[in-house]
Amino acid sequence: MCTSHEHGSEHAQAGAGRRSFLRATALLGAAATAGVALPGVAEAAAQSRWRPDTDSRRFTLAVMPDTQYLFDGPSIDKAPVEASLRYLLERCEDKGAENLVFLSHLGDLTQNGTAAEVTAISEAFGLLDRRGVGYSVLAGNHDVKSSTDDQRGSTPYLDAFGPDRFRGKPTYGGASSDGYNTFHLFTAAGREWMVLALDWRLSAKGYAWAKDVLARHPRTPVVLTTHELVVEDDTLSAYGQQLWDRLIEDHDQIFLTLNGHYWPAGRATRKNAAGHDVHLHLTNYQNRYFGGAAMIRLYRFDLDRNVIDVETVSPWILGRAGKGLNELERQEIELSGDADRFTVEVDFAERFSGFAPVPARAERPVSRLLIPGTVAYWRFESAAKDTVRDLSGRGNDLSLVTVGGGTLGWSADHHPDQPGHGSLEFQGYKSPLKGAYLRTVDGAPINSATFKAGYTIEAFYRLPADWDPSHHAWSGIVSRTGTGGAAGKTGDDPDEPLATLSLSNDREPQWAMRPLNQEGIATNWGQETPLETWWHLAVVNDGRHTTLYVEGCPVVRNPKATSIGIASVGLPWLLGGYEYGGKIDQILHGRLGDVRVVERALPVTSFMTH
Repeated sequence: MCTSHEHGSEHAQAGAGRRSFLRATALLGAAATAGVALPGVAEAAAQSRWRPDTDSRRFTLAVMPDTQYLFDGPSIDKAPVEASLRYLLERCEDKGAENLVFLSHLGDLTQNGTAAEVTAISEAFGLLDRRGVGYSVLAGNHDVKSSTDDQRGSTPYLDAFGPDRFRGKPTYGGASSDGYNTFHLFTAAGREWMVLALDWRLSAKGYAWAKDVLARHPRTPVVLTTHELVVEDDTLSAYGQQLWDRLIEDHDQIFLTLNGHYWPAGRATRKNAAGHDVHLHLTNYQNRYFGGAAMIRLYRFDLDRNVIDVETVSPWILGRAGKGLNELERQEIELSGDADRFTVEVDFAERFSGFAPVPARAERPVSRLLIPGTVAYWRFESAAKDTVRDLSGRGNDLSLVTVGGGTLGWSADHHPDQPGHGSLEFQGYKSPLKGAYLRTVDGAPINSATFKAGYTIEAFYRLPADWDPSHHAWSGIVSRTGTGGAAGKTGDDPDEPLATLSLSNDREPQWAMRPLNQEGIATNWGQETPLETWWHLAVVNDGRHTTLYVEGCPVVRNPKATSIGIASVGLPWLLGGYEYGGKIDQILHGRLGDVRVVERALPVTSFMTH
């Protein structure tokens, strides 16, 4: 691309455009002395093979846009490109620094597409070939005759970067018959991903080939790379609009597109035919110091945080920092503008659900949950009747208690990792007190159990959007009735129950109980849990200390004091209810899933979520 407004259809015009650019930025002198290599770097061929962590849910896709001004007739300088590639290779060697899974060049590798220019950048990319790194390239309008499409035939670009170069590489998927369009498959976060690298101009045959590739990989998320698509923020070029209309819009697999050609960098987001966002990014720095200095863009995927963190950096300038940088280099070493350093939020499971839905976890049989030491196991696969059986066979059945005419509903809604596929819908209200809850029957063995050797109490819950702390706070998920005073433990508030796993006014789970070895109340606190989300709680005591877990993660406010057993006066346990002073005081407003009590400490790997 010659300027941000002209399309550079002729190579002669492109050369003039470059000279105008250098004069305008007073860099003709710098261009004359451009051949500065990254110092002190060993030859990559002597290093080990590239082996990304294919299971990690954090990985990096690197992008290199237009490098044409570095490969322009007599002004050829491979050093910036090699510096960027070595930078990536070195960070891959440093475990944890960069889990690089793939690199994509966005076209206009060269200025004039001559054999000498193409040979020079081909030699630079040999660094990746020797290490077995997966990468893609594609032709821009300066690499080929810009008036042609992918049926143009032989060119120096195709001789160097055609299918023969990639054949045999583990990430290479295939090419169109003309050789100008390729697709590449890599594994990251335990699944297959695709980079679909398309020519500067697709022919009818090119479109047909691309659609066939997508049809043959119907469950694979796709990053589409091409030279021209976005022209500026929120705007596609005429050709970019054609590419959207003829390919991107109707193929939900394409969730991200990357292109160069224009400047400055920009972004657009569009809804596809499935109603999902497609993120379309323009990245190109050829208008900046040293023709962009082979600046790279790093797309860091984090599937746990559901984000792609994007960073733009110049490794060539970084490598020169030890010798002192000039004024323009200091400005360009790393870009921090909104178009260069940003975060894209992507709920990957939801975004890919239309073509690769995550299969719902199957319901697990009761027998698999009855691990050694199970004292009680309650699950709700249908509406609660007067009695809910304890599936452990220990006789800790539950009876239904209604207050103020309240009812207890049932829903098929459940935590995705919950063994049983159903939940009870509690509809508690504080004043006047109304709702329904469950209590263990009189004489149930669990009523008198003190768990001296340890225990694990697990429960799943979900709070609705209308949950209001003024009416619903401090309701119990699981609690033991009987007061501290009745147990002869008068420390703290003697009217508090002997044990309760409750939700505070800030929706923080709290385990507050009286151990056998102390008078007062021992309390574990969790963090705020958002509404309309399923949560798994586990309280684990190893006979000495108690730890509260939220979604299998220990909370910060777990007391260090010794805590042995749970005090008892032989009274029932409640599900969805909370007593104060020996009387029902609050009823849960929300859904409650499976609840299990085990008379020993369980590791996280034995929780019901596993």
